[in-house]
Amino acid sequence: MALTPATILTGFLGAGKTTLLNRILQENHGFKIAVIENEFGQENIDNEILVQDSNEQIVEMNNGCICCTVRGDLIVALNTLMQKKQAGILDFDKVIIETTGLANPGPVAQTFFVDEEVGLHYMLDAVVTVVDAKHAMTQLDQHEEAQRQVGFADKILISKADLVAADEVTHLKHRLLKINPRAPMTSVDFGQVDVAEVLNLKGFNLNAKLEIDPDFLETDDHGHEHVNCDEHCTHEHHQHVDHHHSHHSDEIAAFVFKTQRPFNTERLDYFLGGLVQVYGPRMLRYKGVLYMEHADRKVIFQGVHQIMGTDIGGKWEESEIPESKMVFIGKNLPKEIFIQGLEQCLV
Repeated sequence: MALTPATILTGFLGAGKTTLLNRILQENHGFKIAVIENEFGQENIDNEILVQDSNEQIVEMNNGCICCTVRGDLIVALNTLMQKKQAGILDFDKVIIETTGLANPGPVAQTFFVDEEVGLHYMLDAVVTVVDAKHAMTQLDQHEEAQRQVGFADKILISKADLVAADEVTHLKHRLLKINPRAPMTSVDFGQVDVAEVLNLKGFNLNAKLEIDPDFLETDDHGHEHVNCDEHCTHEHHQHVDHHHSHHSDEIAAFVFKTQRPFNTERLDYFLGGLVQVYGPRMLRYKGVLYMEHADRKVIFQGVHQIMGTDIGGKWEESEIPESKMVFIGKNLPKEIFIQGLEQCLV
């Protein structure tokens, strides 16, 4: 039986997740969606807001966040849904998990890799994060959860852009890009967005195209610079703080490692294993396309915290210059240690 794709819908308090979800549930898109959603407290007011007369099944969890402290409940909910589907009680082909506004998406994503039963029936499709253009700058300054939600995202939907000036949206996008360069951004107006922007993104598909903007830290009018070593050296991107926003020092940020020299498999395996052991709790998301010694195919790797996986990708095309491209998103990660260690793994 084919795996059922699951989407994690996250975003800070008031960002517009429920409005977006309500739109998706009302849209005539042909999907049968089961929703797992929760809020703090015993009374779930979202139950009154969400559509009740649709074909989608809504599973409520009123005993706390969908996060690490109640991760077992999410597993139970997912497995109960599947049991009811197999028994013919429910009919759905996709699942959306709406987290609370204060949730850390990391443990939610890990659920799909640490529970065998969940892994047999579900595939994590993507983490979609809704960002409130009017309040995001303050939220990112004051709440690590808001930074984590951006850092984990496979897709970022910017809401309430109509409430702020265009240059403020531009500055926000610039900041989001520094936190997470691999997540495409789309503006949404009152939750109106094509369902294709939320579902079937394959953001966690190891063989999906790696979404990294190669120029996200190169020289531009925002105060970045791109520094090259000599022709034999790895290209490291150095970032300067945006002069317009020097007071924003996000603990969660991203950096990219690129090189056209191949990796030694044994050294890289050892080094990445050590990184995960030491820095795993601070490594939100990491993903890359690797050029390995003596290999004619790409190696795709990605991880969430301490859970890391690899897969064999397509062959390097004759017209393609083999190149490793990796992105690391995390909290106060020692970039120099990562870069120097990766360089030591090159042939």
